[in-house]
Amino acid sequence: MRKSAGIRRVRATLAAFAFGASICASAQTSQQLEPVEVTTSKIPIALSDVAADVSIVGGDELRALGANDLRTALSLVAGIDIAPGGDGGPASSVPALWGLREFDAFLLVVDGIPSGGAFTPALATLNLANVERIEIVKGAAPVSYGATSFVGVIHVIHYAAGAGPAQVEVGFGSRGSAHVAAAIPLSGLGDGWSQSLLVDADKNELATDRAGWDRAHLLYRGAGDVGAGRFSVDADFTQLKQDPTSPHPREHGVLTERVPLDANTNPRGAEQDEDRGQLAFGYVLPTALGDWSTRLAYARSNADNVRGFLREDFADDGVTHNADGFRQRVHRTEVYLDSHVATALNERATLVWGLDHLYGKGDQRSDNFEYATLPDGSNAPDWRTLHIDEATRLDDRRNFTGLYADLEYAVTDAWRVEAGLRFNHTRESASGIGVDLTGDEPEVAESGSDRRNDDRWAGALGTSYRFWQDGTDHLTAYASYRDTFKPAVKDFGPEPEFDILEPEDAQSGEIGLKGRHADGRFEWDVSLFRMNFHNLVVSQDVDGLPGLANAGNEHFKGAEAEARWRFDDALSLIGSWAWHDARFADYVQDFDGTPTQLDGKRLEMSPTHLASVGVVYAPAQGLRAHVVAPNLGEPGLNKGHTPRAG
Repeated sequence: MRKSAGIRRVRATLAAFAFGASICASAQTSQQLEPVEVTTSKIPIALSDVAADVSIVGGDELRALGANDLRTALSLVAGIDIAPGGDGGPASSVPALWGLREFDAFLLVVDGIPSGGAFTPALATLNLANVERIEIVKGAAPVSYGATSFVGVIHVIHYAAGAGPAQVEVGFGSRGSAHVAAAIPLSGLGDGWSQSLLVDADKNELATDRAGWDRAHLLYRGAGDVGAGRFSVDADFTQLKQDPTSPHPREHGVLTERVPLDANTNPRGAEQDEDRGQLAFGYVLPTALGDWSTRLAYARSNADNVRGFLREDFADDGVTHNADGFRQRVHRTEVYLDSHVATALNERATLVWGLDHLYGKGDQRSDNFEYATLPDGSNAPDWRTLHIDEATRLDDRRNFTGLYADLEYAVTDAWRVEAGLRFNHTRESASGIGVDLTGDEPEVAESGSDRRNDDRWAGALGTSYRFWQDGTDHLTAYASYRDTFKPAVKDFGPEPEFDILEPEDAQSGEIGLKGRHADGRFEWDVSLFRMNFHNLVVSQDVDGLPGLANAGNEHFKGAEAEARWRFDDALSLIGSWAWHDARFADYVQDFDGTPTQLDGKRLEMSPTHLASVGVVYAPAQGLRAHVVAPNLGEPGLNKGHTPRAG
């Protein structure tokens, strides 16, 4: 359990040379423009036409919420449960959509590029400063992205080069926490060239002993006319320093009372530091077939980790070795290429067709050790004084290649059909070695390699029907079916897990009804879903350290609803509710030497009910405010879903 420090924020809008409050008391009389999204098929589509459950959180609302992390930013979106921290460190988070909380069950996209898509979403280095909007698509994205998702896509979109307000933001909070950001549209290098610069930094101290994080971030965006097309370049760099918390162990299926809630049993000097840089280029060229868009991105991440974990049935005398730890270096390289054409077949049909390739290369080098600590961590030793008893290495390369086509067809003014098909070719190779250093001479304890190639089809079919329309107001029903797969996640833990797990695949269906009324002031969406999942990747214990395994079959079903009433341009009342039922269908796990069939048992940490309600005051300038009351349910702490967390 972690308690983060609250931060108070102050903003100055440089373009207006003003700081203060701007309160609008009059009611909204003009018609609200209908929002559009670009995530589902890479071209702008009105929300009323999309055959999926899609939510959009605008930039003004994000700033009114004071959102500096996904948990706050998406707190009013139906069915999303985001826990802070996790294996990525205290600056990271663990999102759950449709009741599934997995390493990479969802896809994180930042400005059109899968962020960490080859391995795990890059949540710890995610930045929400100067964001124009966040688009959330529920369910799989089996066509448009090489690193696909099963339960949703979270697409963070920053202001385009040269766009957005110039502003400075300063924040402060308890425990020495602080925040500063500056978004500056720059004068162009010449006619037709736009550019902007974002610089921001955060410092957060946690209630847990020796825990917190510092993050510095720089984003440059430039775009302009080059030749007959439009060229863009983004340069993004993040430096992250984390002092990690330690997980609270369970005993006999419940959180043990032998460990204080805010204890830190990591060795002293523990860290989860990462430097991540990304360079992206884009070019859009008008052709006779339609706009031809190409995007190329290169990302590099270097991480240094020192962590420790209490063993099961740990001794609590502070002298007996009761914890395992590691010092690790992890390097990841990712290259993403997408090239597609949006062809208008006629006035009613648009075909987006193209290819993409995602390349990932990762390696880890770990020195493992054991140590003794009291349950409150007060006598935890400095890791530099400990004896290394094992050295491990893991190298992994993976390639995701796809050919895809996505058709948007308006059969009539009221009836639309979406159809997408993708051919996936994936290749992965891995090798690892573990060396025992406990004897007089180093000895290879385990080594090996693995290779896997998969060719799979994926696709989606959806339809929407508008029962009536008056301007932008409407009542629309939608339904979709999606079939998708992806290679299993590789998380680069401290063990040489060179075996490549079975790929995951899922088939899901969704039906829903959404409406827009009162000249856009009232919007709502209600949906039902069901998903059959195969080879889910779950965490497991490997000699006291975290590892991964496939978990047979699972079934997910549920209902979600959200609504928004806009009193005027600035003031909104927002509410959401979700019911999720996530259960194992066929999975046998060993408990203390006894194989146990978990068929029918609920997935741990998957709450049944989620709800939230909030009032958000988000004018374009001036004082912003919010009141949000979330209810994140009571998820079960084990695979029997008993007991439940409070």
